Amino acid sequence: MKKLLVYIKGYGRECVLGPLFKLLEASFELIIPLIVASIIDRGIAAGDRAHVVRMVACMAALGLVGLLAAVTAQFFAAKAAIGFSTRLRHVLMAHIQTLSYTELDTLGTSTLITRMTSDVNQVQSGVNMCLRLLLRSPFVVFGAMVMAFTIDVRCALIFVAVIAVLCAIVFSIMLITIPRYRAVQGQLDSVTAATRENLNGVRVLRAFCKEDAETEKFERRNQLLTRMQLAVGRISASMNPLTYVVINAAVIALIYSGALRVDMGTLSQGEVIALYNYMSQILVELVKMANLIILLTKAWACGDRISAVLDVQSSQLSGDREFDEARRGSVSFEDVSVHYKDAGADALEHISFCARPGETIGVIGGTGSGKSTLISLIPRFYDATSGRVCVGGVDVRELKKETLRDAVAVVPQKAVLFKGTIRSNLLWGNENATEQELLDALSTAQALDVVNAKPGRLDEPVEQGGRNFSGGQRQRLTIARALVKKPDILILDDSASALDYATDASLRRAIRQMDNRPTTFIVSQRASSVRFADQIIVLDDGSVAGIGTHDALLAGCPVYQEIYASQYGREEAVQHG
Repeated sequence: MKKLLVYIKGYGRECVLGPLFKLLEASFELIIPLIVASIIDRGIAAGDRAHVVRMVACMAALGLVGLLAAVTAQFFAAKAAIGFSTRLRHVLMAHIQTLSYTELDTLGTSTLITRMTSDVNQVQSGVNMCLRLLLRSPFVVFGAMVMAFTIDVRCALIFVAVIAVLCAIVFSIMLITIPRYRAVQGQLDSVTAATRENLNGVRVLRAFCKEDAETEKFERRNQLLTRMQLAVGRISASMNPLTYVVINAAVIALIYSGALRVDMGTLSQGEVIALYNYMSQILVELVKMANLIILLTKAWACGDRISAVLDVQSSQLSGDREFDEARRGSVSFEDVSVHYKDAGADALEHISFCARPGETIGVIGGTGSGKSTLISLIPRFYDATSGRVCVGGVDVRELKKETLRDAVAVVPQKAVLFKGTIRSNLLWGNENATEQELLDALSTAQALDVVNAKPGRLDEPVEQGGRNFSGGQRQRLTIARALVKKPDILILDDSASALDYATDASLRRAIRQMDNRPTTFIVSQRASSVRFADQIIVLDDGSVAGIGTHDALLAGCPVYQEIYASQYGREEAVQHG
Protein backbone atom coordinates (compact mmCIF):
# COMPACT_ATOMS: atom_id res chain seq x y z
CA MET A 1 0.00 0.00 0.00
CA LYS A 2 2.84 2.41 0.82
CA LYS A 3 4.14 2.12 -2.74
CA LEU A 4 0.87 3.53 -4.07
CA LEU A 5 1.14 6.80 -2.15
CA VAL A 6 3.62 8.08 -4.74
CA TYR A 7 0.67 8.51 -7.11
CA ILE A 8 -0.91 11.12 -4.84
CA LYS A 9 1.89 13.54 -5.77
CA GLY A 10 0.47 16.66 -7.37
CA TYR A 11 -2.29 16.82 -4.78
CA GLY A 12 -0.08 18.00 -1.92
CA ARG A 13 -2.08 21.17 -1.38
CA GLU A 14 -5.34 19.22 -1.09
CA CYS A 15 -3.72 16.67 1.23
CA VAL A 16 -2.62 19.49 3.55
CA LEU A 17 -5.66 21.78 3.36
CA GLY A 18 -8.21 18.97 3.78
CA PRO A 19 -6.94 17.79 7.20
CA LEU A 20 -6.22 21.40 8.31
CA PHE A 21 -9.81 22.48 7.74
CA LYS A 22 -10.97 19.36 9.57
CA LEU A 23 -8.70 20.24 12.50
CA LEU A 24 -10.14 23.76 12.45
CA GLU A 25 -13.65 22.32 12.69
CA ALA A 26 -12.52 19.99 15.50
CA SER A 27 -11.00 22.93 17.43
CA PHE A 28 -14.36 24.69 17.41
CA GLU A 29 -16.03 21.50 18.69
CA LEU A 30 -13.60 21.35 21.62
CA ILE A 31 -14.56 24.88 22.62
CA ILE A 32 -18.30 24.12 22.74
CA PRO A 33 -18.30 22.21 26.11
CA LEU A 34 -16.52 25.16 27.79
CA ILE A 35 -19.19 27.51 26.44
CA VAL A 36 -21.91 25.15 27.76
CA ALA A 37 -20.19 25.12 31.18
CA SER A 38 -20.07 28.93 31.12
CA ILE A 39 -23.80 29.11 30.27
CA ILE A 40 -24.63 26.85 33.25
CA ASP A 41 -22.25 28.29 35.82
CA ARG A 42 -22.29 32.00 34.90
CA GLY A 43 -25.53 32.40 32.99
CA ILE A 44 -28.19 30.10 34.42
CA ALA A 45 -26.80 29.86 37.96
CA ALA A 46 -26.34 33.66 38.21
CA GLY A 47 -29.53 34.49 36.28
CA ASP A 48 -27.50 36.44 33.67
CA ARG A 49 -29.74 36.20 30.58
CA ALA A 50 -27.48 38.48 28.50
CA HIS A 51 -24.54 36.15 29.10
CA VAL A 52 -26.64 33.17 27.98
CA VAL A 53 -27.64 35.00 24.76
CA ARG A 54 -24.02 35.95 24.03
CA MET A 55 -22.80 32.40 24.55
CA VAL A 56 -25.60 30.93 22.41
CA ALA A 57 -24.74 33.38 19.61
CA CYS A 58 -21.09 32.40 19.98
CA MET A 59 -22.02 28.70 19.68
CA ALA A 60 -24.08 29.41 16.54
CA ALA A 61 -21.19 31.31 14.99
CA LEU A 62 -18.76 28.51 15.80
CA GLY A 63 -21.21 25.99 14.32
CA LEU A 64 -21.54 27.97 11.07
CA VAL A 65 -17.78 28.43 10.69
CA GLY A 66 -17.27 24.76 11.53
CA LEU A 67 -19.78 23.76 8.83
CA LEU A 68 -17.96 25.83 6.21
CA ALA A 69 -14.63 24.34 7.35
CA ALA A 70 -16.05 20.79 7.11
CA VAL A 71 -17.46 21.34 3.60
CA THR A 72 -14.15 22.83 2.45
CA ALA A 73 -12.21 19.92 3.96
CA GLN A 74 -14.44 17.37 2.25
CA PHE A 75 -14.01 19.15 -1.09
CA PHE A 76 -10.22 18.99 -0.88
CA ALA A 77 -10.26 15.38 0.37
CA ALA A 78 -12.57 14.25 -2.45
CA LYS A 79 -10.49 16.06 -5.07
CA ALA A 80 -7.28 14.40 -3.87
CA ALA A 81 -8.87 10.94 -3.57
CA ILE A 82 -10.47 11.03 -7.02
CA GLY A 83 -7.31 12.40 -8.64
CA PHE A 84 -5.25 9.72 -6.91
CA SER A 85 -7.55 6.87 -8.01
CA THR A 86 -7.69 8.21 -11.58
CA ARG A 87 -3.92 8.30 -11.81
CA LEU A 88 -3.67 4.86 -10.18
CA ARG A 89 -6.06 3.36 -12.76
CA HIS A 90 -4.02 4.88 -15.58
CA VAL A 91 -0.76 3.56 -14.13
CA LEU A 92 -2.25 0.12 -13.49
CA MET A 93 -3.69 -0.09 -17.01
CA ALA A 94 -0.42 1.07 -18.57
CA HIS A 95 1.52 -1.49 -16.50
CA ILE A 96 -0.83 -4.33 -17.47
CA GLN A 97 -0.28 -3.41 -21.12
CA THR A 98 3.47 -3.93 -20.67
CA LEU A 99 3.05 -7.48 -19.37
CA SER A 100 3.61 -10.40 -21.67
CA TYR A 101 0.97 -13.03 -22.33
CA THR A 102 2.76 -15.29 -19.83
CA GLU A 103 2.14 -12.87 -16.94
CA LEU A 104 -1.42 -12.15 -18.09
CA ASP A 105 -2.15 -15.88 -18.21
CA THR A 106 -0.67 -16.34 -14.73
CA LEU A 107 -2.55 -13.45 -13.11
CA GLY A 108 -5.85 -14.10 -14.88
CA THR A 109 -8.28 -11.67 -16.47
CA SER A 110 -10.87 -11.78 -13.69
CA THR A 111 -8.47 -10.75 -10.93
CA LEU A 112 -7.11 -7.91 -13.06
CA ILE A 113 -10.66 -6.63 -13.62
CA THR A 114 -11.39 -6.81 -9.88
CA ARG A 115 -8.19 -4.98 -8.98
CA MET A 116 -8.80 -2.32 -11.63
CA THR A 117 -12.36 -1.64 -10.40
CA SER A 118 -13.37 -2.84 -6.92
CA ASP A 119 -9.90 -2.63 -5.35
CA VAL A 120 -9.17 0.85 -6.72
CA ASN A 121 -12.58 2.06 -5.51
CA GLN A 122 -11.84 0.74 -2.01
CA VAL A 123 -8.46 2.50 -1.99
CA GLN A 124 -10.11 5.72 -3.21
CA SER A 125 -12.63 5.57 -0.34
CA GLY A 126 -9.80 4.86 2.08
CA VAL A 127 -7.78 7.89 0.94
CA ASN A 128 -10.85 10.12 1.08
CA MET A 129 -11.80 9.10 4.63
CA CYS A 130 -8.18 9.13 5.73
CA LEU A 131 -7.78 12.78 4.74
CA ARG A 132 -11.04 13.65 6.45
CA LEU A 133 -10.86 11.68 9.69
CA LEU A 134 -7.42 10.18 10.29
CA LEU A 135 -6.13 13.34 11.98
CA ARG A 136 -9.47 14.76 13.11
CA SER A 137 -10.60 11.85 15.27
CA PRO A 138 -7.33 11.42 17.24
CA PHE A 139 -7.13 15.22 17.55
CA VAL A 140 -10.61 15.38 19.11
CA VAL A 141 -9.95 12.35 21.34
CA PHE A 142 -6.66 13.61 22.75
CA GLY A 143 -7.86 17.22 22.64
CA ALA A 144 -10.84 16.26 24.80
CA MET A 145 -8.47 14.52 27.22
CA VAL A 146 -6.27 17.62 27.41
CA MET A 147 -9.29 19.86 27.93
CA ALA A 148 -10.46 17.50 30.68
CA PHE A 149 -7.10 17.98 32.45
CA THR A 150 -7.65 21.75 32.38
CA ILE A 151 -10.94 21.20 34.23
CA ASP A 152 -10.01 18.49 36.75
CA VAL A 153 -6.96 16.22 36.87
CA ARG A 154 -8.53 13.37 38.86
CA CYS A 155 -11.52 13.05 36.52
CA ALA A 156 -9.23 13.40 33.52
CA LEU A 157 -7.40 10.22 34.55
CA ILE A 158 -10.58 8.34 33.62
CA PHE A 159 -10.09 9.69 30.09
CA VAL A 160 -6.52 8.35 29.99
CA ALA A 161 -7.61 4.85 31.02
CA VAL A 162 -10.50 4.82 28.53
CA ILE A 163 -8.35 5.93 25.60
CA ALA A 164 -5.71 3.29 26.38
CA VAL A 165 -8.33 0.49 26.49
CA LEU A 166 -10.04 1.69 23.33
CA CYS A 167 -6.78 1.93 21.39
CA ALA A 168 -5.99 -1.68 22.39
CA ILE A 169 -9.43 -2.82 21.13
CA VAL A 170 -9.20 -0.93 17.84
CA PHE A 171 -5.70 -2.07 16.91
CA SER A 172 -6.35 -5.69 17.92
CA ILE A 173 -9.39 -5.89 15.68
CA MET A 174 -7.47 -4.22 12.84
CA LEU A 175 -4.64 -6.76 13.02
CA ILE A 176 -7.14 -9.63 12.96
CA THR A 177 -9.24 -8.31 10.05
CA ILE A 178 -6.56 -7.14 7.57
CA PRO A 179 -5.60 -10.66 6.34
CA ARG A 180 -9.26 -11.71 6.32
CA TYR A 181 -10.28 -8.79 4.11
CA ARG A 182 -7.46 -9.75 1.76
CA ALA A 183 -8.90 -13.26 1.57
CA VAL A 184 -12.37 -11.82 0.90
CA GLN A 185 -11.05 -9.87 -2.08
CA GLY A 186 -9.37 -13.03 -3.34
CA GLN A 187 -12.69 -14.90 -3.20
CA LEU A 188 -14.31 -11.98 -5.00
CA ASP A 189 -11.86 -12.69 -7.84
CA SER A 190 -13.24 -16.22 -8.00
CA VAL A 191 -16.84 -14.97 -8.19
CA THR A 192 -15.87 -12.45 -10.87
CA ALA A 193 -14.13 -15.17 -12.86
CA ALA A 194 -17.21 -17.41 -12.72
CA THR A 195 -19.46 -14.54 -13.77
CA ARG A 196 -17.21 -13.54 -16.66
CA GLU A 197 -16.84 -17.14 -17.84
CA ASN A 198 -20.60 -17.73 -17.80
CA LEU A 199 -21.41 -14.49 -19.60
CA ASN A 200 -18.82 -15.15 -22.30
CA GLY A 201 -19.95 -18.75 -22.75
CA VAL A 202 -23.70 -18.27 -22.32
CA ARG A 203 -24.47 -19.77 -25.73
CA VAL A 204 -22.43 -22.87 -24.99
CA LEU A 205 -24.13 -23.25 -21.60
CA ARG A 206 -27.56 -23.13 -23.19
CA ALA A 207 -26.54 -25.43 -26.03
CA PHE A 208 -25.52 -28.11 -23.51
CA CYS A 209 -28.29 -27.31 -20.99
CA LYS A 210 -25.72 -26.53 -18.28
CA GLU A 211 -27.47 -23.48 -16.84
CA ASP A 212 -28.50 -25.24 -13.63
CA ALA A 213 -25.05 -26.76 -13.07
CA GLU A 214 -23.29 -23.43 -13.59
CA THR A 215 -25.86 -21.64 -11.41
CA GLU A 216 -25.16 -24.15 -8.64
CA LYS A 217 -21.40 -23.70 -9.05
CA PHE A 218 -21.77 -19.93 -8.94
CA GLU A 219 -24.01 -20.23 -5.88
CA ARG A 220 -21.34 -22.27 -4.05
CA ARG A 221 -18.68 -19.66 -4.76
CA ASN A 222 -21.03 -16.85 -3.83
CA GLN A 223 -22.01 -18.57 -0.57
CA LEU A 224 -18.34 -19.03 0.32
CA LEU A 225 -17.76 -15.32 -0.32
CA THR A 226 -20.82 -14.52 1.84
CA ARG A 227 -19.54 -16.70 4.71
CA MET A 228 -16.11 -15.08 4.55
CA GLN A 229 -17.64 -11.60 4.54
CA LEU A 230 -19.93 -12.46 7.44
CA ALA A 231 -17.02 -13.89 9.45
CA VAL A 232 -14.85 -10.82 9.04
CA GLY A 233 -17.91 -8.57 9.35
CA ARG A 234 -18.73 -10.04 12.75
CA ILE A 235 -15.22 -9.31 13.97
CA SER A 236 -15.37 -5.75 12.63
CA ALA A 237 -18.89 -5.26 13.98
CA SER A 238 -17.72 -6.16 17.48
CA MET A 239 -15.76 -2.91 17.54
CA ASN A 240 -18.80 -0.67 18.05
CA PRO A 241 -20.40 -2.56 20.97
CA LEU A 242 -17.02 -2.95 22.68
CA THR A 243 -16.29 0.76 22.40
CA TYR A 244 -19.80 1.63 23.60
CA VAL A 245 -19.41 -0.63 26.65
CA VAL A 246 -16.08 0.95 27.55
CA ILE A 247 -17.32 4.50 26.96
CA ASN A 248 -20.56 4.01 28.89
CA ALA A 249 -18.65 2.47 31.78
CA ALA A 250 -16.37 5.51 31.70
CA VAL A 251 -19.40 7.84 31.65
CA ILE A 252 -20.78 6.12 34.78
CA ALA A 253 -17.42 6.45 36.52
CA LEU A 254 -17.14 10.08 35.39
CA ILE A 255 -20.63 11.07 36.63
CA TYR A 256 -20.09 9.26 39.94
CA SER A 257 -16.70 10.86 40.49
CA GLY A 258 -17.98 14.26 39.33
CA ALA A 259 -20.98 14.10 41.65
CA LEU A 260 -18.73 13.40 44.62
CA ARG A 261 -16.46 16.31 43.71
CA VAL A 262 -19.45 18.63 43.24
CA ASP A 263 -20.59 17.72 46.77
CA MET A 264 -17.06 18.46 47.97
CA GLY A 265 -17.16 21.83 46.24
CA THR A 266 -14.10 21.19 44.06
CA LEU A 267 -16.13 21.04 40.80
CA SER A 268 -19.10 23.01 39.52
CA GLN A 269 -22.12 21.52 37.82
CA GLY A 270 -21.14 23.19 34.53
CA GLU A 271 -17.68 21.62 34.67
CA VAL A 272 -19.20 18.15 35.18
CA ILE A 273 -21.44 18.75 32.15
CA ALA A 274 -18.35 19.87 30.20
CA LEU A 275 -16.51 16.70 31.19
CA TYR A 276 -19.53 14.61 30.17
CA ASN A 277 -19.63 16.42 26.80
CA TYR A 278 -15.96 15.73 26.27
CA MET A 279 -16.55 12.07 27.03
CA SER A 280 -19.45 12.07 24.53
CA GLN A 281 -17.17 13.63 21.93
CA ILE A 282 -14.66 10.86 22.54
CA LEU A 283 -17.45 8.30 22.09
CA VAL A 284 -18.57 9.81 18.77
CA GLU A 285 -15.04 10.14 17.44
CA LEU A 286 -14.05 6.64 18.46
CA VAL A 287 -17.12 5.26 16.69
CA LYS A 288 -16.00 7.21 13.62
CA MET A 289 -12.46 5.95 14.16
CA ALA A 290 -13.72 2.37 14.42
CA ASN A 291 -15.55 2.67 11.11
CA LEU A 292 -12.53 4.40 9.61
CA ILE A 293 -10.28 1.58 10.75
CA ILE A 294 -12.59 -0.97 9.08
CA LEU A 295 -12.54 1.06 5.86
CA LEU A 296 -8.77 1.56 6.01
CA THR A 297 -8.29 -2.15 6.66
CA LYS A 298 -10.19 -2.95 3.46
CA ALA A 299 -8.32 -0.24 1.57
CA TRP A 300 -4.96 -1.51 2.85
CA ALA A 301 -5.73 -5.07 1.75
CA CYS A 302 -6.90 -3.84 -1.66
CA GLY A 303 -3.83 -1.60 -1.96
CA ASP A 304 -1.57 -4.58 -1.33
CA ARG A 305 -3.36 -6.48 -4.11
CA ILE A 306 -2.85 -3.58 -6.52
CA SER A 307 0.80 -3.30 -5.50
CA ALA A 308 1.22 -7.01 -6.18
CA VAL A 309 0.18 -6.44 -9.80
CA LEU A 310 2.46 -3.42 -10.14
CA ASP A 311 5.34 -5.49 -8.75
CA VAL A 312 4.95 -8.07 -11.52
CA GLN A 313 7.55 -7.38 -14.17
CA SER A 314 7.30 -8.55 -17.73
CA SER A 315 9.49 -11.52 -18.59
CA GLN A 316 10.03 -9.95 -22.01
CA LEU A 317 12.54 -7.14 -22.39
CA SER A 318 12.46 -5.04 -25.53
CA GLY A 319 15.54 -5.11 -27.74
CA ASP A 320 17.07 -2.14 -29.52
CA ARG A 321 17.69 -3.40 -33.06
CA GLU A 322 15.89 -2.63 -36.32
CA PHE A 323 15.14 -4.92 -39.26
CA ASP A 324 17.68 -5.92 -41.84
CA GLU A 325 16.01 -4.05 -44.73
CA ALA A 326 17.29 -6.55 -47.27
CA ARG A 327 15.37 -9.33 -45.46
CA ARG A 328 12.36 -7.31 -44.35
CA GLY A 329 9.25 -9.49 -44.19
CA SER A 330 11.17 -12.75 -43.85
CA VAL A 331 10.48 -15.16 -40.98
CA SER A 332 12.62 -18.06 -39.84
CA PHE A 333 12.33 -20.58 -37.00
CA GLU A 334 15.56 -22.23 -35.90
CA ASP A 335 14.99 -25.34 -33.76
CA VAL A 336 12.28 -23.60 -31.73
CA SER A 337 10.63 -25.21 -28.72
CA VAL A 338 8.00 -23.64 -26.44
CA HIS A 339 7.00 -24.61 -22.92
CA TYR A 340 4.15 -22.74 -21.27
CA LYS A 341 4.58 -21.83 -17.61
CA ASP A 342 3.47 -24.66 -15.30
CA ALA A 343 2.61 -26.87 -18.30
CA GLY A 344 3.40 -30.55 -18.20
CA ALA A 345 5.01 -30.79 -21.64
CA ASP A 346 6.30 -28.64 -24.49
CA ALA A 347 3.65 -27.02 -26.68
CA LEU A 348 6.08 -26.99 -29.62
CA GLU A 349 9.22 -29.05 -30.17
CA HIS A 350 12.12 -28.43 -32.56
CA ILE A 351 10.34 -26.34 -35.18
CA SER A 352 12.48 -25.12 -38.09
CA PHE A 353 11.41 -23.45 -41.34
CA CYS A 354 12.03 -20.28 -43.37
CA ALA A 355 9.48 -17.98 -45.02
CA ARG A 356 10.75 -15.54 -47.64
CA PRO A 357 9.19 -12.06 -48.09
CA GLY A 358 5.87 -12.18 -49.89
CA GLU A 359 5.36 -15.93 -49.52
CA THR A 360 2.17 -17.52 -48.28
CA ILE A 361 2.69 -20.06 -45.52
CA GLY A 362 -0.10 -22.42 -44.54
CA VAL A 363 -0.19 -23.90 -41.04
CA ILE A 364 -2.49 -26.88 -40.58
CA GLY A 365 -2.98 -29.57 -37.98
CA GLY A 366 -5.46 -31.05 -35.59
CA THR A 367 -6.93 -29.30 -32.57
CA GLY A 368 -4.22 -28.69 -29.96
CA SER A 369 -1.37 -29.36 -32.37
CA GLY A 370 0.25 -25.97 -31.62
CA LYS A 371 -0.83 -23.87 -34.60
CA SER A 372 -1.76 -20.74 -32.64
CA THR A 373 1.31 -21.13 -30.43
CA LEU A 374 3.55 -21.16 -33.49
CA ILE A 375 2.23 -17.96 -35.01
CA SER A 376 2.10 -16.19 -31.60
CA LEU A 377 5.91 -16.39 -31.51
CA ILE A 378 6.24 -14.16 -34.59
CA PRO A 379 4.89 -10.93 -32.99
CA ARG A 380 6.50 -12.11 -29.74
CA PHE A 381 3.35 -12.62 -27.73
CA TYR A 382 5.33 -15.48 -26.15
CA ASP A 383 9.05 -16.19 -26.20
CA ALA A 384 10.59 -19.41 -27.39
CA THR A 385 11.93 -21.58 -24.59
CA SER A 386 14.82 -22.66 -26.82
CA GLY A 387 15.91 -21.89 -30.36
CA ARG A 388 15.45 -18.61 -32.25
CA VAL A 389 12.60 -16.87 -34.04
CA CYS A 390 13.92 -14.33 -36.55
CA VAL A 391 11.89 -11.66 -38.31
CA GLY A 392 13.56 -9.48 -40.91
CA GLY A 393 16.79 -11.36 -40.30
CA VAL A 394 16.95 -10.40 -36.60
CA ASP A 395 16.05 -12.42 -33.48
CA VAL A 396 12.71 -11.07 -32.21
CA ARG A 397 14.19 -10.78 -28.70
CA GLU A 398 16.70 -8.26 -30.05
CA LEU A 399 14.16 -6.17 -31.98
CA LYS A 400 12.36 -3.17 -30.58
CA LYS A 401 8.85 -4.34 -29.69
CA GLU A 402 7.31 -1.31 -31.43
CA THR A 403 9.29 -2.01 -34.61
CA LEU A 404 8.31 -5.69 -34.60
CA ARG A 405 4.61 -5.21 -33.93
CA ASP A 406 4.28 -2.30 -36.35
CA ALA A 407 5.41 -4.71 -39.06
CA VAL A 408 3.05 -7.54 -38.08
CA ALA A 409 -0.75 -7.62 -38.32
CA VAL A 410 -2.56 -10.42 -36.49
CA VAL A 411 -6.17 -11.42 -37.05
CA PRO A 412 -6.99 -13.68 -34.07
CA GLN A 413 -9.30 -16.68 -33.97
CA LYS A 414 -11.97 -14.69 -32.17
CA ALA A 415 -12.94 -11.62 -34.19
CA VAL A 416 -13.03 -8.62 -31.84
CA LEU A 417 -14.57 -5.27 -32.75
CA PHE A 418 -14.74 -2.30 -30.40
CA LYS A 419 -17.64 0.01 -29.65
CA GLY A 420 -17.66 2.93 -32.07
CA THR A 421 -18.10 2.89 -35.84
CA ILE A 422 -16.76 0.78 -38.68
CA ARG A 423 -14.43 3.66 -39.54
CA SER A 424 -13.05 3.97 -35.99
CA ASN A 425 -12.38 0.22 -35.90
CA LEU A 426 -10.57 0.24 -39.24
CA LEU A 427 -8.45 3.21 -38.19
CA TRP A 428 -6.93 1.04 -35.46
CA GLY A 429 -4.78 -0.34 -38.26
CA ASN A 430 -3.61 3.11 -39.37
CA GLU A 431 -5.09 6.23 -37.83
CA ASN A 432 -3.92 8.31 -40.81
CA ALA A 433 -5.48 6.09 -43.49
CA THR A 434 -7.54 7.83 -46.16
CA GLU A 435 -11.10 6.80 -46.98
CA GLN A 436 -9.91 5.21 -50.22
CA GLU A 437 -7.37 3.13 -48.34
CA LEU A 438 -10.15 1.97 -45.99
CA LEU A 439 -12.34 1.01 -48.95
CA ASP A 440 -9.45 -0.82 -50.63
CA ALA A 441 -8.82 -2.83 -47.46
CA LEU A 442 -12.52 -3.65 -47.19
CA SER A 443 -12.57 -4.75 -50.83
CA THR A 444 -9.59 -7.06 -50.33
CA ALA A 445 -11.17 -8.51 -47.15
CA GLN A 446 -14.44 -9.16 -49.05
CA ALA A 447 -16.19 -6.82 -46.61
CA LEU A 448 -17.14 -3.96 -48.94
CA ASP A 449 -20.61 -5.40 -49.51
CA VAL A 450 -21.09 -5.55 -45.72
CA VAL A 451 -20.34 -1.83 -45.41
CA ASN A 452 -22.35 -0.79 -48.45
CA ALA A 453 -25.39 -2.63 -47.09
CA LYS A 454 -25.37 -0.51 -43.93
CA PRO A 455 -27.20 2.85 -43.88
CA GLY A 456 -24.25 4.63 -42.31
CA ARG A 457 -21.62 2.83 -44.45
CA LEU A 458 -18.22 3.56 -42.81
CA ASP A 459 -19.93 5.51 -40.04
CA GLU A 460 -22.30 2.67 -39.17
CA PRO A 461 -22.31 2.19 -35.35
CA VAL A 462 -20.56 -0.86 -33.93
CA GLU A 463 -21.80 -2.13 -30.59
CA GLN A 464 -19.52 -3.59 -27.94
CA GLY A 465 -17.83 -6.71 -29.28
CA GLY A 466 -19.46 -6.12 -32.68
CA ARG A 467 -22.58 -7.96 -31.54
CA ASN A 468 -24.70 -6.17 -34.18
CA PHE A 469 -22.72 -8.01 -36.91
CA SER A 470 -22.72 -11.70 -37.79
CA GLY A 471 -19.66 -13.90 -37.17
CA GLY A 472 -18.60 -13.80 -40.83
CA GLN A 473 -19.04 -10.02 -41.02
CA ARG A 474 -16.93 -9.54 -37.90
CA GLN A 475 -14.18 -11.74 -39.32
CA ARG A 476 -14.07 -9.83 -42.60
CA LEU A 477 -14.00 -6.46 -40.83
CA THR A 478 -11.14 -7.56 -38.56
CA ILE A 479 -9.20 -8.76 -41.61
CA ALA A 480 -9.82 -5.37 -43.24
CA ARG A 481 -8.56 -3.65 -40.08
CA ALA A 482 -5.31 -5.64 -40.35
CA LEU A 483 -4.93 -4.83 -44.06
CA VAL A 484 -5.33 -1.09 -43.42
CA LYS A 485 -2.06 -1.37 -41.51
CA LYS A 486 -0.26 -2.47 -44.71
CA PRO A 487 1.92 -4.89 -42.72
CA ASP A 488 5.06 -6.69 -43.83
CA ILE A 489 3.69 -9.88 -42.22
CA LEU A 490 0.01 -10.80 -42.10
CA ILE A 491 -1.15 -13.58 -39.76
CA LEU A 492 -4.63 -15.04 -40.24
CA ASP A 493 -5.17 -17.31 -37.26
CA ASP A 494 -8.14 -19.40 -38.38
CA SER A 495 -9.81 -16.03 -39.01
CA ALA A 496 -11.89 -17.21 -41.99
CA SER A 497 -13.60 -20.10 -40.19
CA ALA A 498 -17.02 -18.41 -40.43
CA LEU A 499 -16.63 -17.71 -44.17
CA ASP A 500 -18.00 -19.95 -46.88
CA TYR A 501 -15.55 -21.64 -49.25
CA ALA A 502 -16.16 -19.18 -52.10
CA THR A 503 -15.59 -16.09 -49.93
CA ASP A 504 -12.54 -17.71 -48.35
CA ALA A 505 -11.07 -18.40 -51.79
CA SER A 506 -11.81 -14.84 -52.97
CA LEU A 507 -10.11 -13.45 -49.87
CA ARG A 508 -6.94 -15.48 -50.42
CA ARG A 509 -6.89 -14.54 -54.10
CA ALA A 510 -7.27 -10.83 -53.30
CA ILE A 511 -4.40 -10.95 -50.77
CA ARG A 512 -2.12 -12.60 -53.35
CA GLN A 513 -2.96 -9.81 -55.83
CA MET A 514 -2.10 -6.96 -53.44
CA ASP A 515 0.51 -4.50 -54.72
CA ASN A 516 2.65 -4.76 -51.60
CA ARG A 517 1.98 -8.40 -50.89
CA PRO A 518 2.79 -9.25 -47.26
CA THR A 519 4.30 -12.47 -46.04
CA THR A 520 1.10 -14.25 -45.13
CA PHE A 521 0.58 -17.00 -42.56
CA ILE A 522 -2.76 -18.77 -42.90
CA VAL A 523 -3.66 -20.95 -39.92
CA SER A 524 -6.57 -23.22 -40.68
CA GLN A 525 -8.05 -26.65 -40.22
CA ARG A 526 -9.34 -26.58 -43.80
CA ALA A 527 -7.07 -28.12 -46.39
CA SER A 528 -8.70 -25.90 -49.02
CA SER A 529 -7.55 -22.74 -47.20
CA VAL A 530 -3.86 -23.68 -47.35
CA ARG A 531 -3.88 -25.72 -50.55
CA PHE A 532 -2.30 -23.04 -52.73
CA ALA A 533 0.24 -21.79 -50.17
CA ASP A 534 3.92 -21.64 -51.14
CA GLN A 535 4.69 -23.80 -48.11
CA ILE A 536 2.44 -25.79 -45.85
CA ILE A 537 3.58 -26.62 -42.32
CA VAL A 538 1.78 -29.67 -40.93
CA LEU A 539 1.79 -29.89 -37.14
CA ASP A 540 1.00 -32.95 -35.08
CA ASP A 541 1.09 -32.78 -31.27
CA GLY A 542 3.55 -29.88 -31.24
CA SER A 543 5.97 -31.33 -33.79
CA VAL A 544 6.40 -30.82 -37.52
CA ALA A 545 4.90 -33.75 -39.39
CA GLY A 546 5.79 -32.29 -42.76
CA ILE A 547 6.69 -29.13 -44.69
CA GLY A 548 6.14 -28.62 -48.39
CA THR A 549 3.62 -27.85 -51.11
CA HIS A 550 0.17 -29.37 -51.27
CA ASP A 551 1.16 -31.95 -53.88
CA ALA A 552 4.35 -32.94 -52.07
CA LEU A 553 2.58 -33.38 -48.75
CA LEU A 554 -0.29 -35.26 -50.33
CA ALA A 555 2.28 -37.66 -51.74
CA GLY A 556 4.47 -38.13 -48.67
CA CYS A 557 2.90 -36.85 -45.41
CA PRO A 558 0.48 -39.31 -43.70
CA VAL A 559 -0.91 -36.64 -41.32
CA TYR A 560 -1.74 -34.28 -44.21
CA GLN A 561 -3.17 -37.16 -46.21
CA GLU A 562 -5.47 -38.03 -43.32
CA ILE A 563 -6.66 -34.41 -42.93
CA TYR A 564 -7.24 -34.05 -46.67
CA ALA A 565 -9.03 -37.37 -47.03
CA SER A 566 -11.32 -36.70 -44.04
CA GLN A 567 -12.44 -33.37 -45.46
CA TYR A 568 -12.70 -34.08 -49.16
CA GLY A 569 -14.07 -37.55 -48.56
CA ARG A 570 -16.88 -36.06 -46.50
CA GLU A 571 -17.63 -33.44 -49.15
CA GLU A 572 -17.80 -36.05 -51.89
CA ALA A 573 -20.09 -38.17 -49.77
CA VAL A 574 -22.42 -35.19 -49.39
CA GLN A 575 -22.34 -34.48 -53.12
CA HIS A 576 -23.07 -38.06 -54.13
CA GLY A 577 -25.28 -38.95 -51.22
